[in-house]
Amino acid sequence: MALDEKTYGELREIAGRYPEARSGLLPMLHLVQSAEGRVTPEGIQACAEILEITPAEVSGVATFYTMYKRRPVGDYHVGVCTNTLCAVMGGDEIFSRLKEHLDVGNDETTEDGTITLEHVECNAACDYAPVVMVNWEFMDNQTPESAVALVDDLRAGKEVTSTRGPRLCTWREAERVLAGFPDGRVHEGPAAGGPSLVGLGIATERGWAAPEGASGSRGTDLSGPPADVAAATDTSQESEAAAVEEEAPTATTAAEKKEAQ
Repeated sequence: MALDEKTYGELREIAGRYPEARSGLLPMLHLVQSAEGRVTPEGIQACAEILEITPAEVSGVATFYTMYKRRPVGDYHVGVCTNTLCAVMGGDEIFSRLKEHLDVGNDETTEDGTITLEHVECNAACDYAPVVMVNWEFMDNQTPESAVALVDDLRAGKEVTSTRGPRLCTWREAERVLAGFPDGRVHEGPAAGGPSLVGLGIATERGWAAPEGASGSRGTDLSGPPADVAAATDTSQESEAAAVEEEAPTATTAAEKKEAQ
């Protein structure tokens, strides 16, 4: 089934944002997912035609990144981090409990079409481990019990707000935002939480600050080595020159002696 005219027009609009049209491929694929629920052959063909590249090139990008799906995704994509820190803090247990509770495996969708469950290698929120993301919004400091309650609320149609972000929207709506069409929720929720700001707080309390760049310093001038490296190099060069000077008179003296003989 071909994409509708509205979506096709928006794909062209995205391509037109960039000096090189093909730079718009990633958001274009997000828009395809917003309209189709996944990256479809029709979506791949449309992107290829608009960007004047081959379908194989589009497909190569779509299959490289895990955020692009070849199978339909439910209303809520629930990604459980099972990377090192989250796993140690309970991520594996959360993922196991959700698989059992939802009766699905990895990258599978519940029968009612509401939840797609996937283990994610890293949600980039180690300071809040273990972390679950719903449509790429953070749900921090989860436990097996809170994760079960979360998916139950989503399946019941209750409004859920992310820990450090807006009210949760559907996966297709989130994909449209990733395509560059704002939903007006960008200012909902805090931008950062306490654990993320601990280092900044300690630095402020103790008066720490990054050194200001000075002329010729490594921070502002990368044309030469840092001062300590330069000094070491100069010293080494001076030592080599002194050694040469010490050897030179000896050679001259020997020549003079031979000439005198």
